Amino acid sequence: MSSEKIPPAVQEQLVRVQQLQQTFQAVVAQKQQLEAELISIEQALEELEKLPDDATVYKAVGPLLIKVSRSAMVAELKEKKDLLDMRISVLSKQEERTREKLIEAQRKLQAQIQGLT
Repeated sequence: MSSEKIPPAVQEQLVRVQQLQQTFQAVVAQKQQLEAELISIEQALEELEKLPDDATVYKAVGPLLIKVSRSAMVAELKEKKDLLDMRISVLSKQEERTREKLIEAQRKLQAQIQGLT
């Protein structure tokens, strides 16, 4: 079936489905990236917890390593972890909403296509 034979309503619904698929994929990719970052921070916190309070700790800032206190580094990482947890939670909700919209749009498109035959 060529595009000129497809009714405009079906074409619009197809575009909607494609846009929702792209949005869904972007949300999933961003969530996966944040989850990987969260794992890295959790591992760093585990290692820091093993160190004595007076241990020398360095923080990477660009190409530099800056000496910081263990407690300051732990506090900074915990703050980053909390922020990541919150962002991942928001993205999970967005992922679920987008998934539901996508499924509904696909059903609607399928119904429109079946109506053509």
